[in-house]
Amino acid sequence: MTTAADYAEFAAREAHGVSPAYERLALAVSRDHEMLALLGTLPPAKRQPNLLFGVVRFLGGPVEDPAAFRDFTMGNRPAVEAEMRTRATQTNEAGRCAVLLPVLAALPQPLALLEVGASAGLCLYPDRYAYRYGDHPVGSGEPVLDCAVTGVAPPARLPDVVWRAGLDLNPLDVTSPADVAWLDALVWPEHERRRARLRAAAAVAATEPPLLVRGDLADDLPDLAAKAPAGATLVVFHTSVLYQVPAPRREAFAEMVRGLPGHWIANETPDVLPYPGLPEPPGAALHNVLALDGTPLAWTLSHGQAMTWFA
Repeated sequence: MTTAADYAEFAAREAHGVSPAYERLALAVSRDHEMLALLGTLPPAKRQPNLLFGVVRFLGGPVEDPAAFRDFTMGNRPAVEAEMRTRATQTNEAGRCAVLLPVLAALPQPLALLEVGASAGLCLYPDRYAYRYGDHPVGSGEPVLDCAVTGVAPPARLPDVVWRAGLDLNPLDVTSPADVAWLDALVWPEHERRRARLRAAAAVAATEPPLLVRGDLADDLPDLAAKAPAGATLVVFHTSVLYQVPAPRREAFAEMVRGLPGHWIANETPDVLPYPGLPEPPGAALHNVLALDGTPLAWTLSHGQAMTWFA
């Protein structure tokens, strides 16, 4: 698929009805030969819309108006290119814990959590957040994570987490204002509730920062997993991460993680982690598949705002 087609598809499938600003920008970029030429100088993995838009926001550029966005991007091309080459889309959406919670709460307790592609580790605190599944609350405090759930009863309890660690090629420090500013820049412009949720989750994590290790998801996972405490159920999990990993590395990771003790929770799109015989997703929006130990369980929306259980 060409870069122009990628941006057009992003506008239609991901931004439409979710972010009018990013839908406008993505369509404009898909038709702009100069912008596409700029993106063409970058490695394929560095051309994605979320990375470009996040970098421009991080540098203080406008994202509401396509013409102003274009002027800023082309006028600051060296800085934009440099940031896009060194940064990655590390969206650390704590809301994803809401779709992980039904699985985590049902596993043998206590848990040792190990997140692959952890970013700043905000999804390592499912036991510290509050949830609202329709009119069913779980836990207390801030942030409150809302999730519309269909086909399964909401969990009755929070998990008991005794160890939390993360693996990332470029881990972010939740106590660093610059790193939190990058996470903030990755939140889409209209999503003020997500921005507030990010800040609240960062405040929770900063009181007890997780163990984050710089490393590769396949090469370095076994060593980190071996540090989990005895007597706790190891849970390796990841959500919206594998699309950034080349297919051969994905396959090597999946084969390796199946051989670890404990459990494996994946929450990825079905094109990067396919499963045979999936039912149709509940709508045209881009859905992830939530799976436990290779068995698909539910369709989920990418920020954890809804899940449809089919297992």
